[in-house]
Parts: sequence; structure tokens; C-alpha cells
Amino acid sequence: MIKIYSTSWCPSCVKAKRFFEMKGWEYKEINVADKHEDREEVFKVSGQRTVPVIDIDGEIIVGFDKNKIELAKVGR
Repeated sequence: MIKIYSTSWCPSCVKAKRFFEMKGWEYKEINVADKHEDREEVFKVSGQRTVPVIDIDGEIIVGFDKNKIELAKVGR
């Protein structure tokens, strides 16, 4: 499962979600701008306060890195 912590105004977040859609991958989006709890969750998961943070079956990727995402998703 793919989970992406994002905001609506983050260009890298938009690119990541488009990439998932292009690949036909389902994902769950958590908009960290909406709730304080979500911002805390992303920090616990990644140690970062930036977005996007992508969780693919427990593997955490900070930022939009196509190669890391494909390796995490397909390379298993």
C-alpha cells in the first residue's frame, strides 16, 4: 500500500500523485495541512517536517524520487 503525506500546494506532491496515477497505483493521501495530528504522524514516520513523505509498505521515501519509488513498489 502507498501512503503519501502531502499538501495541496506542494509541487513535488502533485508530481508524485500524478506518477502514481500514471502507473495505475492506488494510494492514500494524507494532507498534513488539515490536521496537527497528521503533521505529527509524518514527523514520527520520517523524522522530517517536509513533504512529500511516501510510505510504501513500510519503506519511507522523503521527497519525490521516481527510482526509489519504483524500487520500493516493484523491486520487491
